[in-house]
Amino acid sequence: MINRHTLRTIALAALLLPAYSAWAATTLVAVAANFTKPMEQIAAEFQKATGHEAKLSFGSSGKFVSQIENGAPFEVFLAADQESAVKLVNAELAVADTRFTYALGKLVLWSATPGLVDEQGEILAKGGFKHLALADPKLAPYGAAAIDVLKKLGLREKLQPLIVQGENISQTHQFVSTGNAELGFVALSQVIDNGKIGSGSGWIVPSDSYAPIRQDAILLNKGDENPAAQALLEFLKGPAASTIILKYGYSLPSQP
Repeated sequence: MINRHTLRTIALAALLLPAYSAWAATTLVAVAANFTKPMEQIAAEFQKATGHEAKLSFGSSGKFVSQIENGAPFEVFLAADQESAVKLVNAELAVADTRFTYALGKLVLWSATPGLVDEQGEILAKGGFKHLALADPKLAPYGAAAIDVLKKLGLREKLQPLIVQGENISQTHQFVSTGNAELGFVALSQVIDNGKIGSGSGWIVPSDSYAPIRQDAILLNKGDENPAAQALLEFLKGPAASTIILKYGYSLPSQP
């Protein structure tokens, strides 16, 4: 039998539910491809916590900048670098004081074949492979970081004929995971599982081998009056999002 207390609780919930639904909003978010897996989880947690929905599009930061400059309807931008967000501020397409670093990315040399990539990345100098995949360094910060590594190792010129470029880090990962390239530079977040490389073989490149990959988020002008857009940026700074970000191998700005 339902008692009086239970009836009161049900009535209160019935009153609150329509208000919650009316308040909830949707925001359109452009997300750097390397952040696909964590952002899908963060968006799900965000909706559970706030009722707001984040509709996500994934791609290279450079292409997103071009699309936003040409009127794309995005309201929030999670870039793979700082420069892309700053460029939009300078173009007066984003709200300057909303920019912050939400994650520090890590680069890994990875192969889908177990045992192919050693833990020091010495295979790059030894050779024995036909294709080395990396993201377009002009569009994707992880591709630029890969070029930094090759230059530091003095292997840029030697390996240039073997390089195949992905349009973004997702396509680069696809080249390697399907075996079209024996190995390649990808984001650690794409291959990590329970704190370590989950399959194949890889070398987590020391962070002093490339310029820091500071991934910045920013509110775009088109989201300035959307409560869901602003709430998403606040959620990204909170503990629930931080836990997911760390799970995928990124560092936080306070933990470089």
